[in-house]
Amino acid sequence: MKLNYKRTFFIGLAFLSISAFWQIYDSLIPLILKHTFGIGDTLAGGIMALDNVLALFMLPLFGTLSDKVRTSIGRRMPFIIGGTAAAVVSMVLIPVSDNLVNLPMFISVLFLTLVAMSTYRSPAVALMPDVTPKPLRSKANGVINLMGAVGGIISLLLMSALIPDTGKPNYLPIFAIVAGLMVTAVVILVLTIKENKLREEIEKLQGHEDDESERLSEHQPLPYAVQRSLLFILLSIFFWFMAYNAVTTAFSKYAQEVLGMAGGGFANSMLLATAAAVVTFIPSGLIATRIGRKRTILMGIVFLFASFTVASWFMSYSPFINVLLVTIGMGWALINVNSYPMVVEMAKGSDVGKFTGYYYTFSMAGQIITPVLSGALLEYVGYRTLFPYAAFFSAVAFITMSLVQHGDSRPTAPHDKLELLDIED
Repeated sequence: MKLNYKRTFFIGLAFLSISAFWQIYDSLIPLILKHTFGIGDTLAGGIMALDNVLALFMLPLFGTLSDKVRTSIGRRMPFIIGGTAAAVVSMVLIPVSDNLVNLPMFISVLFLTLVAMSTYRSPAVALMPDVTPKPLRSKANGVINLMGAVGGIISLLLMSALIPDTGKPNYLPIFAIVAGLMVTAVVILVLTIKENKLREEIEKLQGHEDDESERLSEHQPLPYAVQRSLLFILLSIFFWFMAYNAVTTAFSKYAQEVLGMAGGGFANSMLLATAAAVVTFIPSGLIATRIGRKRTILMGIVFLFASFTVASWFMSYSPFINVLLVTIGMGWALINVNSYPMVVEMAKGSDVGKFTGYYYTFSMAGQIITPVLSGALLEYVGYRTLFPYAAFFSAVAFITMSLVQHGDSRPTAPHDKLELLDIED
């Protein structure tokens, strides 16, 4: 059994478009809030957290709705098409309201954009497991993550080229180009991926390959043992996001206050972590085919824990910090590529969207809480708490992940080991 990389690439276009938007959202909205509307950091932080708050409710809702929808173009495609259309219209109005210095308009269109993005994120992510055999989902998720990274890089390059060094920038060209990219990506996706046909093929394949005793009626609840594993992996997701996002959110301040790194030097170090994660995305799936998803994730958590622990010892900048950041990026890729497939592995065929929503609910909850909790420690105890804080939650994630007993699909070993790298149809 081999992964169809070409098909997975086209499926990944949806995630590419989503990631391209979130990169400009995270980078440009804070600048607009600060420089155009003069909003303070505390209130701006609350506004920036709005997307995660909406995600807690909307991602499970629309993931579940997409499980129940039946149309001629599929379950997920109507949400992807409709959500993208609504998002590109409203997002282009964000820089327009910035140019007009119209705060009510800005908040309104920003809210509408976030709602539109939330309507199709879970369906877009759920499309991959719908049309990918279970044993190949980790490798496929590596490709999907890589596509997301490409979307973010495209937005970064646009911002680097189009934002002037002086004067008030006009962000409309950047938003318009990204909107065009999103439309193009989704059009290609719709033209190349016939969701209903592919899902039927996968259901037939898995119907032949699954053991009869493991098949679950869509109307029966999950067995207690599977529910227990699902709970523990969702808690693990929450804890490792508590650890990782605390560091990514505060590292720029930590680098200046503790490590003595001047100016934007911290950005070069963070770029190494990002590059390491990108390079590790696809190998993460390949490793999981050899040793299993659970062991691969536990390996990644060990990388995070060890790196966070050693980093806490440094009182000033050392080149070895960059080595630790590379290890953190690698560990994060090992975790991130394999955790989502484990969650949806526990889903019954019709519940993939709902389980995708569960995944994002716990990951978003961690991303909402950890900036506040770790930020309070930084402010009232000291900056040296950052890495011990991250190491602690990594250790907790290791414990809860060790208790997961389901979702670790065992792929059929290839006849030729070169098939692990085969990218032909």
